[in-house]
Amino acid sequence: MVVGTGKIKFRIFDTGSLKGKRKIVKSIIQRIRNNFNISIAETDFNDSHDWLEIGFSITGNDPQVVNSKLDKVINFADELGLAVIVDTQIEIIHV
Repeated sequence: MVVGTGKIKFRIFDTGSLKGKRKIVKSIIQRIRNNFNISIAETDFNDSHDWLEIGFSITGNDPQVVNSKLDKVINFADELGLAVIVDTQIEIIHV
């Protein structure tokens, strides 16, 4: 079994409140979840209205397929255009 994990750190502009940030966070997470059917959640910067980090995971039996899906999630998040991606990390674990 292969587990792929990823983190995406975003910079959010033009939000002056946590309420505005939550709207963007929910939109990003829901769109990614709908398109890829993966586990995903906000993992850091919960009290910041300028920064956002989401973490996600994918399981499979082929490391190349898992890596490809991780890359597709990151590209999709970038194409949404709701926030600017500052940093990404992926890790593939063989269990």
